[in-house]
Amino acid sequence: MEASVPLIFAATIGFTHAFEIDHLLAVSSIVTRRKSIWKSVKDGIYWGLGHTSTILLIGILMIVLRVAVAEQTFAYLEASVGLMLIVLGLHRLWKVWKQKNEPLHDHDHPHEMHGHKLAYGVGLVHGLAGSGSLVLLVMSQLKGQFDGLLYLLIFGMGSIGGMLLASGVFSLPFSKKLHHLSWLKLGLTLVSSLFCIGLGLKVILENLQV
Repeated sequence: MEASVPLIFAATIGFTHAFEIDHLLAVSSIVTRRKSIWKSVKDGIYWGLGHTSTILLIGILMIVLRVAVAEQTFAYLEASVGLMLIVLGLHRLWKVWKQKNEPLHDHDHPHEMHGHKLAYGVGLVHGLAGSGSLVLLVMSQLKGQFDGLLYLLIFGMGSIGGMLLASGVFSLPFSKKLHHLSWLKLGLTLVSSLFCIGLGLKVILENLQV
């Protein structure tokens, strides 16, 4: 029973993990391009799947294959997440500028309507942040390989649920139902993009300091 206690809380911890500020800023930069709440929710699901994929991969390497990873390596991985945040923020600002200089249209681009590759890719990179600490914690609490990987899987499922909810909430101001509030959409897009860039710089400086 004692060994099963961490598993009981895995989904809850994963769910709350999705609401960390860097995750929210990343997903907000993605869903601001959507006009459909359902498409934004799917972005959240794909983000969670990508995030879970990376954590499970690192878990397999460290728990099953016993691959030793230097602490400095995880610092570089964290810094790569910061770089991704900066790129996301700059890209969203560029898209806003581009839309301002193009004729207005009321429907999404084909690649925006059907593609969730960006959300999955962002999730993959984001899974690098803190994954080492998570896996080491699991290894110290759960001795069996199966229990360790099961914990990571349940944790990942919880994060998918959390990001699904977060992306749905964040997409509300950008839905077609509130299309007339263009000033609100523009303001939120600019604010989230600038915060994304700022946090990205902070993450890089914290993890690459000598």
